[in-house]
Amino acid sequence: MERWRPPYHQLSEVILTTVASDQLNTIIGLVKTTGKISNIDAGEDFYEAGFSSINALQLLMELEAAFDVTIPDDEFVASRTCNSLETLVLRLRQETL
Repeated sequence: MERWRPPYHQLSEVILTTVASDQLNTIIGLVKTTGKISNIDAGEDFYEAGFSSINALQLLMELEAAFDVTIPDDEFVASRTCNSLETLVLRLRQETL
């Protein structure tokens, strides 16, 4: 008897959600570690939460290394939340495929 499998689009949605969730958790961790912030919500402006602009270059380099992408400076500066960084990284990763 053949095992039931969800339709492909449902399976790919689950996989993409899991990847995005892991990616967001990684970004949140990098922002917290680099910015020495104890707690931050994904939609919160991390500069308003205490992230110093002095740490921005280090965060940019950490993100590029973690996700193997090159992030344009202007797009990085415009991304002030973990959610916006995730969207940016996802787009850049898809462009390199």
